[in-house]
Amino acid sequence: MSQDVPLAVLTPHLCRRYSSLVWYCLDANLTKSALFYAERYFVLDPKNHDARHLYATALLQADQPHSAYRLVNLPLEARCTGCVDVAAKCCMKLGRHRQAREALETCLRDHTYVPSQSMNARTAKAFPDEAILCCHAGNTALKGNLHESAAMSYRQALALNPMLWEAFEGLCAIGDIPPVENLFPVRSLPERRSGDGVTSTSIPVATGAGFFTPDTGNGGNLFRGWKPMDAPPGPRDSIGTTDSSFYGEPSFQGPIRASRSQPTTLAVQPPAVRPLSSADEAGPVTKKLRSTVRQRTAPPSSAAADTHLKPSKSTGILPVASGPGLTGDRTKSSKARARPALTIANIFSSSGRPAQNTAASSRSHAVGLGKPATGAAARRSSRLQSGGSKIAKTVRDRRRVTAKTRSQSHESGAEEEPGGTELPAFVPTSPVAQNAHSESSPPPSGIWTAEQEQAAQEAYETELADYHIYEVMRKFASAARAMALYNCRLCLEELETLPAQHKRSASVMAMLGKAHYELGQYPEAERAFEAARNLEPYRLWDMEVYSTLLWHLQRNVRLSFLAQELLSTDPKSPQAWIAVGNCFSLQKEKTQALTCFRRAAQLDPTCAYAYTLSGHESIDEDLSKAINFFQSALRADARHYNAWYGLGTCYMRMSKLRLADYHYKKASQIHPQNAVLLGCVGVVRERYGELDKALELFSSAIEYSPENALVRYHRAKILIAMKRYKEAVQDLEHLRDTSPEESNVLFQLARVYRLMGDEVKFAQLLAEVRDVAPKSAGKIRKLVETVADVGEETMDEG
Repeated sequence: MSQDVPLAVLTPHLCRRYSSLVWYCLDANLTKSALFYAERYFVLDPKNHDARHLYATALLQADQPHSAYRLVNLPLEARCTGCVDVAAKCCMKLGRHRQAREALETCLRDHTYVPSQSMNARTAKAFPDEAILCCHAGNTALKGNLHESAAMSYRQALALNPMLWEAFEGLCAIGDIPPVENLFPVRSLPERRSGDGVTSTSIPVATGAGFFTPDTGNGGNLFRGWKPMDAPPGPRDSIGTTDSSFYGEPSFQGPIRASRSQPTTLAVQPPAVRPLSSADEAGPVTKKLRSTVRQRTAPPSSAAADTHLKPSKSTGILPVASGPGLTGDRTKSSKARARPALTIANIFSSSGRPAQNTAASSRSHAVGLGKPATGAAARRSSRLQSGGSKIAKTVRDRRRVTAKTRSQSHESGAEEEPGGTELPAFVPTSPVAQNAHSESSPPPSGIWTAEQEQAAQEAYETELADYHIYEVMRKFASAARAMALYNCRLCLEELETLPAQHKRSASVMAMLGKAHYELGQYPEAERAFEAARNLEPYRLWDMEVYSTLLWHLQRNVRLSFLAQELLSTDPKSPQAWIAVGNCFSLQKEKTQALTCFRRAAQLDPTCAYAYTLSGHESIDEDLSKAINFFQSALRADARHYNAWYGLGTCYMRMSKLRLADYHYKKASQIHPQNAVLLGCVGVVRERYGELDKALELFSSAIEYSPENALVRYHRAKILIAMKRYKEAVQDLEHLRDTSPEESNVLFQLARVYRLMGDEVKFAQLLAEVRDVAPKSAGKIRKLVETVADVGEETMDEG
C-alpha cells in the first residue's frame, strides 16, 4: 500500500509537468490518456486558464465539443483571449460558423495577449516512440478480439512508459490486470539535497560569499524541521545519496519538445555541461609564466609521469605529479605534514574509491596523445605555476575550509596507495573545466553557489511534481482495477483515498455511481450520477448506465428528460439512443425500445450494452432472437457479464440446466460479488437437488448483499425444504418487515407456522394475505385444504 498523496499546490513545476504530459498524449493520439491528465490538472485549480485551455482542447479532440465549449464560454470579465480562441474551434466543430468568425475577430483585436503555457508553440516528435506504438498496437488488437496480443502490447507499453493511462484502461477492459504494485511500483518521496550531498528538508540560507552558514540552533543541520508542501516524510531521513526517488519518465521529458510549454529543465538531470573551447580541444597552449620564481621542469620519463600530466577526460583537470622537478624541494620537506590534508581536505580528490582501472587509465592517456609534456605542464593553474610553496599553502588552506571531501568525479586519476604513496591533488586547469566539474557532480562540503542552489531547488520541485502526478495516477489505477474486477467495495475505499480536489471531478463521480449501481445501492448511485451531471452537464460517457439505473428506479420523468438532453447533445452517440430505448421500455413500448437499441448498435458496433438490452427486451417473446442478441454482445465484449446472465436465463427457461449452469457460472466468475448471479447459480443447484451447495451459494450472496430480497427468499425456501424452520422464519420475518406487500412471503411464512404447529399465527397470516392479494382466495383455499407437507412451489403466486 502506497503512502497518502500530499495535498497538491499548483506550482509552476506541476503546471509544466501536466502540460507536457497532456500534449505528449494529444500528439500521440492517445485521447483517453490526455483527458485523464487534463482533468487532473484542471481540478487542482479551475481558475487556472492554462489548465482550462488544455482540458478544453483535450475534450475537443475527444469529439466532445459541447463540454469543451462550456469550459471556455465564460463571462466577458472572466475569459481571456485564449478562451475565445478555443471557443472559436469549438464553434467550428459544432457548425456555428458565425459565432466562430466573431470569436476569431475578437482574437485579432487583442494585440497584447500573451498565450498561456499550454498554447505556446511546441515541437512534437515526427515519429512516435516505442511505448506509443505498443499502446496503439494493443488498441487495435483489442478491437479485433485478440485479447492475448492486446494484453502483451499493453504490458510492453506500460513497461516503457507507466504514464500511459490508455494502456492500463486496455488491460482493465480485457480483465487481465496485474497488481498495481507490479505495474506501478511505489516510489519514495523526493528529498532535498544540500551542499555536502546530505538529503535535507529545509531551504538553506546563502551568505554574500556563496557559503551556507549553519544555524547554531539546529546543531549545524541547515534543513532540519522543514517539510516540502506538507508532504509526509519519506523513508530516508538524513542519509544523502545521488539517487533520485523519482525521475521523470523519458516519454514526456524535455527531449520530446523544446519550448516554453515544455522546457528542457523538465527532466530531473544536472544542467548541461558547457563544451570546451577550441583551444581546449586542440590541446594546451604554452604561455609565459608571470611568476618570477624559476620552475625546474623535467621531461616525463615514465608511464606514470605521463599519466599524471594528462588531463581527465570528463572534467578536464590535471593531476599534479609529486616529483622534485615539479613541486620543488619544499614540497619534500612538508610531505608528511601535507599528506593528511591531501587525503582528507582536498576538495577535488576522490577519496575512498578503488584504483583507476586499465580502461580508465587508457582513456586518460588517450586524451593527451600527441601533446608535448611542456604543453601539459603549461596547462596548470597559476597557483601551481607560482611555485611549490604555494601548493603547500593551498593544501593547508583547504584543510581549514573543510574536514572531508565528497567529490563525485567518476574518472579521478589515482588515490593513495597502501605502501604510502602520496595521493595527487586534482586542480582545475581552466574556468571552463572548473565549471564543468561543479555542474557534473554535487558540490563539495561547504561550497554552494546561488546558481547551484537554484538548480538544486528546480530539480527538487520537478521531482516533487512528478511524484505527485505518479501517486495520483496510482490511486486512480487502484480504483479502476477494482472496478474492472467488480470489487466495488474496494473501489469505493480507493476513491476515498484520493485528494479532495480529485474527488470533486466528474469522472470520479461517475465511477462512484457505477460502483454503487453494481452493488445494488440505487439511491447512492443516483446521487453520484446527478453530481457528475452537475459538474459536466454535457457528459455522454457512462450515461447508458445512468439511464438503466433510472429504469430500475422507475423514474419516468427524469429518464425522459435525460434522453432528450443526450439526444440534443449528440444525436449520433449510442448513449443517447440507449437512454431513449430505456425510456420506451419503461413505458412498455418494446417495439420502439428495440428500434432504439438497434440504432445504438449501428452507431457503435462495439457497444455490447446495446445488444444486451435488445436481448432483455426480446426474452419474453422470442428466446432464439434474444440468444442471438446476447451472443452478439459477447462478440463485442467477452467480459460483459450481463450477456452471460441473459444467456443463462434463456437456457433456464428452455429447461437446459447444463447450459444455464455454464453461463451463470461464467457471469459469476466475471462479477464474483453479484448476489443475483450467485443466486442464479444456487437456483440451478437447487434444481439438481444439491440443497447444501445451493444453501451455501445463497448464504454467500446474502453476505455480499444483505438487502437483496430475492436471494433471501430463495434461501428461506431451501431452509424449509431442509426442515430448518426457525432459520426460515428469521429470513421470512425479515422479508415481511422490508416488503410487507409481498404476498409470496406471507404464503411461505404461513406455511412454516403451520408446519411448526402454530395455528394461530397461520390463521393471522392467511388473513393478511387476503388483504394484500384479494385475488389469491383460490390459493388460500388450496393451502388450507392441502396436507401440511405439500411442496412450497404450490404456494408461490408468481
